[in-house]
Amino acid sequence: MHAGMVLSLLVQVLAAGGSRAALIAGARGSAAPPPARLQGATVRARDLGVPFEGTPGPHNAITDVPGVAVGYTTLISGDGKGPLVVGQGPVRTGVTAILPRGKGSKDPVFAGFFSQNGNGEMTGSEWLQEGGFLEGPVMITNTHSVGVVRDAVIAWELAHQAEQEPRGIAEYPWSLPVVAETYDGGMNDVNGFHVHPDDVFHALDAAAGGAVAEGNVGGGTGMRCFGFKGGTGTASRVLPSAQGGYIVGVLVQCNTGSRSQLRIAGVPVGQLVTAPPTPVGQGFPTDPERDVGSIIIVVATNAPLVSRQLDRLCKRATLGLGRVGGTSGDGSGDIFVSFSTANPLADDIGISTPGGTSDHASPVAHIDMLHNDAMDPLFLATIEATEEAIINALVGAETMVGRNGRVLAALPHDQLRALMQQKFPPTPW
Repeated sequence: MHAGMVLSLLVQVLAAGGSRAALIAGARGSAAPPPARLQGATVRARDLGVPFEGTPGPHNAITDVPGVAVGYTTLISGDGKGPLVVGQGPVRTGVTAILPRGKGSKDPVFAGFFSQNGNGEMTGSEWLQEGGFLEGPVMITNTHSVGVVRDAVIAWELAHQAEQEPRGIAEYPWSLPVVAETYDGGMNDVNGFHVHPDDVFHALDAAAGGAVAEGNVGGGTGMRCFGFKGGTGTASRVLPSAQGGYIVGVLVQCNTGSRSQLRIAGVPVGQLVTAPPTPVGQGFPTDPERDVGSIIIVVATNAPLVSRQLDRLCKRATLGLGRVGGTSGDGSGDIFVSFSTANPLADDIGISTPGGTSDHASPVAHIDMLHNDAMDPLFLATIEATEEAIINALVGAETMVGRNGRVLAALPHDQLRALMQQKFPPTPW
């Protein structure tokens, strides 16, 4: 069932007094997708001795920013030993959802955007830049599933509107969802269109705070990063109280970079480890050193920033990418979005929030805004958190067998630990 039919089915189901579960069953025609993996990774980069700078939050994740929730649907099927069969698999893909104020609020947030290299897609970015607000979740998936994810987000929003507002779906007149992508065709049957609307619903409904899984999860399931198995990673930084005590959280879907350029804490790890090289051929670049594949970076903060300031924050993410060896090659879509959870009801249109419904009493918004000259600590926090999120994506990923039996090796933990111990030996007593 294509995405356009889902909206029609949604209206029919709700009009008949049906549930969202009925919509999902009708759209997929099968059981619900596998449960989202929300628990944090067992081993992260810090556990291997990588000496990152800055102070992380309690979960070292984007969810350390109060209110932010993350959900996944991870789709893995087929053992990959046989040949690719378009429409059947193997399947190595998924959906990631980031909700700035969680599932219970439709309150927009001030947002920013930056495209370091535009060989990729992020829908909704035109209105985000024009209006200065993010008016829903940020979704990330594979390149050929952007359309179905976008349409399913609208259906999910309509379903929640109907559940929360007795006035019904007519009260949610339009939506321009933000959906980004990176290409997983080296591992996944990307032309089989295995992401369906119920997978999007599941990722959104599963979104929660707390620890966040990394590596082969959500939209990052089938990704390659710096010549190793890549995927999803996250990190955070907490500023000292003298600098406002604000929090910056970053989540990345990493599918970029060339192996020889990988740097971790300044060490040329990509040149020193002995893991099998990245496979080449159909679905992979013919030259394993080409920087292709893309990275999506989502930056969240609770600092009171307006949209132009959040554009500036986005730009600093590219410096974090550069720290680990990213060069933003021609084939890499390096696209970043940022948002601030401060200033509730700044775009007051009579929306519902956990605290009630605003009365839209005044056309004038009264907002807090950090002075530009106080932003330097936030810039540094963004760079540090982006750097660590990318390395966490590499460390959290596991070796994967994908289409046509290709093996994409994970970054070897033992070798990374040894390199860190060699470069940063323990201080003697």
